[in-house]
Amino acid sequence: MAHSGTHRGYQWSGYLLGFALGGFFDGILLHQILQWHHLLSTINTDDIRFQVAADGYFHALMYLIAAVGLWLLWASRRDPVHASGRLLVAGILIGFGAWHGVDAVLSHWLLGIHRVRMDRGNPLFWDLLWFGLFGVVPLIVGWLLRGPRDDSGSRVLRSPGTVRSIAALFVTGAGLLALFPLRGNEFTTVLFAPGTDQAQVFRAIGSVDAQLVWTDPSGELVVLRVAEGQSGLKLFGQGAILVTGAGLPAGCLNYLRT
Repeated sequence: MAHSGTHRGYQWSGYLLGFALGGFFDGILLHQILQWHHLLSTINTDDIRFQVAADGYFHALMYLIAAVGLWLLWASRRDPVHASGRLLVAGILIGFGAWHGVDAVLSHWLLGIHRVRMDRGNPLFWDLLWFGLFGVVPLIVGWLLRGPRDDSGSRVLRSPGTVRSIAALFVTGAGLLALFPLRGNEFTTVLFAPGTDQAQVFRAIGSVDAQLVWTDPSGELVVLRVAEGQSGLKLFGQGAILVTGAGLPAGCLNYLRT
């Protein structure tokens, strides 16, 4: 019975650490670096001191949860038989995904105290995208990591079908994110289909009243400054296979400044 209790404590240490890391990830990236929202963005919206204080209390709560997780991890050292780096990572991933699930359902949809993007007219899209990438995907990967071995002795995570499914989730999410430029981002990266001639590229640029900023030697990868009010999505009808203002792979070029 003592070993069973210690084993449960070891599992919960991963869950709590992952939950706290999810909260820190949300607070540091979205509240402070990107500044897409604060914890209480829909309350006292003009009082920045109130918003910063609320974020501070939120981080303090995450700090407390992380401390409990660390204490459980330390306490479980008495049962080294059940200690497993794989199970710890699995628990952290599950906790990380659980945080984003709780945040989406409670903070975004039930209480409405904030949304992922407060400056967008389609907040539900960003809520679902963020929940899919940082909630559903870590939950699936964590659950598979903690699962039993299959008949061949390999982890279920190693099966080709599972790997393809996880990869598809990441690619789909990244592709959707790539269609929406970041706030204040003035550049759009465009990749044209192989073999596209220069005349067609320049006709496409002219169709959106854009200024050419940079091009690679082939002329098929270009960085543009699109005129205000114009949509880079029109370029898909002009031979483009990627039009992006954020994300990977070509979207990282959008952070260059000339």
